[in-house]
Amino acid sequence: MQTAVIYARYSSDNQTEQSIEGQLRVCEEYAKKNNILILGTYIDRAMTGTNDNRPDFQRMIKDSSRKEWNYVICYKLDRFSRNKYETAIHKKTLRDNGIKVLSAMENIPDTPEGIILESLLEGMNQYFSAELAQKVKRGMRETRLKGLYQGGGLPYGYKVVNRKIVIDETKAEAIRFIFNQYLLGIPVREIIANLTEKGILYKGKPFAINTVYGMLSNEKYSGIYKHGEEVIDNMYPQLIDKEIYESVRHKIEKNKYGKSSIRVPYLLRKKIRCGYCGKPMIGESGTARSGEVKRYYKCSGKKHNNGCKKSQIRKDELEDCIVNAIILELSKPDIMDSIVAKIMSLQNENESANSTLTMLLNEQHGVEKALNNLITAIENGIISNTTNKRLHELEKQQEDLERQILVERSKKSIKISESDIRKYYTQALQSEKTLLINILIKEIILYDDKIELYFNNPTSKSPDESRGFLFCSYNTKIVQEKENKKPSITDILIEMYLG
Repeated sequence: MQTAVIYARYSSDNQTEQSIEGQLRVCEEYAKKNNILILGTYIDRAMTGTNDNRPDFQRMIKDSSRKEWNYVICYKLDRFSRNKYETAIHKKTLRDNGIKVLSAMENIPDTPEGIILESLLEGMNQYFSAELAQKVKRGMRETRLKGLYQGGGLPYGYKVVNRKIVIDETKAEAIRFIFNQYLLGIPVREIIANLTEKGILYKGKPFAINTVYGMLSNEKYSGIYKHGEEVIDNMYPQLIDKEIYESVRHKIEKNKYGKSSIRVPYLLRKKIRCGYCGKPMIGESGTARSGEVKRYYKCSGKKHNNGCKKSQIRKDELEDCIVNAIILELSKPDIMDSIVAKIMSLQNENESANSTLTMLLNEQHGVEKALNNLITAIENGIISNTTNKRLHELEKQQEDLERQILVERSKKSIKISESDIRKYYTQALQSEKTLLINILIKEIILYDDKIELYFNNPTSKSPDESRGFLFCSYNTKIVQEKENKKPSITDILIEMYLG
């Protein structure tokens, strides 16, 4: 009695186990009809037939060397392979082992004419596969050009509504927070800690560092989606301003080559230079006889023996000096009054012009109008699967809009008092040391007896336009202002921190 194994395969996750069951049933009926004994089965699920990278297929070819069966039975030849060149190679391997491939549905005769028919079927199978791939690619391209969702994973902060990708406002604020904080120089670990403290998690867990860096590098947030050489700008709504995204991307690229201590951050890193030789001041550490680790800022020129005379300074002492000087300046009544007044003004403007709420209300009006029209049509006897499906879609959209409108209205109802703003302002100055340095400080020039502190000027285009203070001695801190010019810290904070 002749023996055989069955090989079955289906191509994608869109097909199911029923496809395999159907193939096996037909192959078993064919074997019974032709008095062939089935010894086993080889099955590949969700595997393309355009190549032979299929685990069970490779196992079958390898097992054929044992010459324990006479045939491989397939539902059709395209289940064996859709590549005529690989088909020829593997059929020869099987033939060398005394095994022949049989098609249960195509009834190819064992005659010279059968050879021609089999070759024709194999060629048609490859043609069909290539044509199908071409049509799928063309269809997917048209879908992309229309800006419609193509399936697959979505970046955090987006969702799909009626095949269109839209911003998920419940998550989008976390993305904006991450970008803004990173741009201000806040370390990723600290950003994650802040998110966790606010109860904002990623899939039920705190954000991972790699996840955050992946978000910061994801161009889709700027509204751009690239597929090969193709640039699609109407698929992903812009969640992050392009200038902010580019600034963050540039900062990430720059930080690849920087050095920092993860456990002990040097707050003045990349902002401080030696006043004598102009070289950057770098972080150094040493261990005292007592075992205590002491950290310093040291001139990199002196470290490399360029003859610089600059002495090193304790890290904590210098950082406290800089931060305390900034806090002292920002705590002055005139500056605090100006900033609080500006925040109150912005709050009032946002309250009177809530564009998101207006947009949601307009969208809700459109949905209600569509629902009324559809209900009228149903009342007039126009009922079908399509109208029922559309009715459910509109009702779901209406529920989502009501929820979002409620959120926006709750935001509008929460108004922060002037006393609360002053209280938060005072607390923020004491707790956000890294933020203060990264926002305000452009450059620090360090001497043994004085410090020149230059502030960022958001309106200036040239480094020469930066303003600065002159500090004399680390103990007395501020002694006099450089050229009696007071930097407009109020404008800097409002423009850079509040936008």
